[in-house]
Parts: sequence; C-alpha cells; structure tokens
Amino acid sequence: MSSGKFPLLQREEERDVEVTWEDQQRINQFSRLNTRQENLEDEYKAQKTEKEYLDDLATELELVDEEEPIPYKIGDSFFMLSLEQAQARVEKDKAEIDLRVDELDSQISGITSEMNELKRALYAKFGQAINLEKS
Repeated sequence: MSSGKFPLLQREEERDVEVTWEDQQRINQFSRLNTRQENLEDEYKAQKTEKEYLDDLATELELVDEEEPIPYKIGDSFFMLSLEQAQARVEKDKAEIDLRVDELDSQISGITSEMNELKRALYAKFGQAINLEKS
C-alpha cells in the first residue's frame, strides 16, 4: 500500500542502471548548480528588500526639512549629508541595486537553463530512480 505523499515505484518502473563516472559528474554538477542557484536567489531577495527600503527612504526624504542634515549610513558608519546629497546618494544606491538585481537575474536564468539540460540527461538515463526536484 502506498500513501499519496510518497508513492512507491511499481516493479516495472524500477530500474537497475549502473551509475558511470560521467553520470556521477553530472549529478555533482547539478548539485553544485542547485546550491549556487539557491544562494543567488537569497541574494536576489535581499537586494529586492534593500531596494524597497531605499524606495521608502526616498519617500521619507521628500518630507524632510531642507535645512536639516540627514544621517546616512555608508558601510558601518553614519555620515551627515545635506538633503540634496542624501537624495543623490539614495538614487545612486538604487541604480547600483538595479544593476545587481539584473545581473543576479541573468545568472539565475543561466543556471536554471544548465540545470534543465542536466535534468533531461539524468532523467533520460535514470527515469524515476532519481529525484532532481526541489522539495
């Protein structure tokens, strides 16, 4: 009896396929790419969150008195900037994040494409005997 969550392989679906050195290299490459993709996706989410913070900051800066110096965090330190300097810095930081997000998106797409090629090759040989899907 099999449960709905973890279906057991039927006898005719089971395969005894020898894993060659090349197959193991493909599996290892897939694993490395999967780890790299997860790391890039985490960074992508962090950059998107940072962009949202900068958008909120830009909105808040519109409400600030022009005479009042603005504490702006650069690295681990805060610097007092004029409103104009702070707004320019926010726009510069947003542009840098946009570039990084585009770069990350491109890298993730490339990795996904390469992983799909490896999946096709591995599933063609091993069928249901291998699971390359994320849980």
